[in-house]
Amino acid sequence: MTPTIMTGARGLLTPSRFSCKSCSRQARRQWRRFYSTSKDDIYDVVCVGGGPAGLSLLAALRANPITSRLRVALVEAQDLSKTASFSLPPTQFSNRCSSLTPTSAQYLNAIGAWSHMKRDRIQDFHEMQVWDGVTGARIEFDWPAGLGPSKTIAYMAENLNLTSGLLSRIRELGGVSVFDNSKVEKVDLGEETENVDLRDWPIVHLSSGHSLAARLLVGADGANSPVRAFAGIQSRGWDYGRHGLVATLQIEGEGWGGQFSKVAYQRFLPSGPVAMLPLPGNFATLVWTTTPENAALLKKLSPQDFIATVNAAFRLSPVDLGYMHSQTEGQAGEYDWRIQHTPVDVKSIPQTVVGVQEGTIASFPLKLRHADTYIGERVALVGDAAHTIHPLAGQGLNQGQGDVQSLVKSIQYAVSHGQDLGTQMSLESYNSERYAANHVILGVCDKLHKLYSVESGPLVGLRSVGLQAVNALAPLKKFFMEQASGSGIKIV
Repeated sequence: MTPTIMTGARGLLTPSRFSCKSCSRQARRQWRRFYSTSKDDIYDVVCVGGGPAGLSLLAALRANPITSRLRVALVEAQDLSKTASFSLPPTQFSNRCSSLTPTSAQYLNAIGAWSHMKRDRIQDFHEMQVWDGVTGARIEFDWPAGLGPSKTIAYMAENLNLTSGLLSRIRELGGVSVFDNSKVEKVDLGEETENVDLRDWPIVHLSSGHSLAARLLVGADGANSPVRAFAGIQSRGWDYGRHGLVATLQIEGEGWGGQFSKVAYQRFLPSGPVAMLPLPGNFATLVWTTTPENAALLKKLSPQDFIATVNAAFRLSPVDLGYMHSQTEGQAGEYDWRIQHTPVDVKSIPQTVVGVQEGTIASFPLKLRHADTYIGERVALVGDAAHTIHPLAGQGLNQGQGDVQSLVKSIQYAVSHGQDLGTQMSLESYNSERYAANHVILGVCDKLHKLYSVESGPLVGLRSVGLQAVNALAPLKKFFMEQASGSGIKIV
């Protein structure tokens, strides 16, 4: 059902076009009366969630000339003014960073958000060193001769930098009703009145007292999505029994220069992968998948012992590292002794960590979740509301950006063809395009996690052979690199 006076293809800001002037005048009178008597605010698109996915969606809708006249609203529980005014000294970085593929960066550039981000806080990298912590088998994603010219594999950016830039772009575009500091109290269906029929429209009731009616309600509200719950969409998966530990590190020397220029490192340990990814200057972000017990210990260690354990994770054997995890303190001394008896190729490991930024060590439980569908009648899910992935491939945020790009395309088609943008029929192209693509990525990351969690047996040898084969076969290696980095387009 649709409101009886809302048949305009370009959304709620444009009343229907009629073949006679008297009908047109009558429609305008009905329109004014509707707005003056309805108890709900009416929108074409209401997006719940002000993270990267939700903000990208709204910026894209406002930047697109076909969808720019839609009436859109953002609902966010947090105070967005703090995000919008994001500012840290050049020697401090937030501990929540994401790897943006060139494809994602290109899309942010296309909707005008890239130029609003603080570019001096973004670090691109052209090489990845990935190796098996048990066997030492290694693959180098470095675009050597035969694979083509050097390309950017990804851009490391703080999530706050991204959301701040998106908010700045939205302010520049205008036309978005923002309800921040407002929690969703409940979502239900509307009612029929003498002026309008909203019986199949979602009504979002906010803690601020506002009620928003949505032709299309978008859930960009995280893994515990109230929008998904309202739509009755199940999300299935499992917990990994692992935590992702993050921190902002300082590395030795002047930064990622010389032989270490723009390189990301990841080592697969039996408890999970540990990755060090470059930030500007002599800083890096740590993402370490480990057991909840190890994560709890790491958060309690002194800075010196924490630094020693991080260095050990990239240099010592899993047995040595396991012993250090069994100690409540003294890891610094233990590491100094053990590293003297461990041969290390300094060209294939990250630079030594010499500092950890205060207050940046944190952890969170890791899960795999996938919604049964991304759409319902007048409902669409994007980002973590639709899928939650293991962080080992750094694809979580990029999946959300892909969702946004596809959903905007579906909305644009509906608007340009005079269709109701909120119906399942209009949204089906989004669901079919993104569900299968995300399902593949979720499955690959899940299988990689399980494969590299094996410490002994024939699988250990097979995975080493697999890594070595990929590293030796240029065409196969090029394929994996292009899949990981997207188009490889350089964003300026």
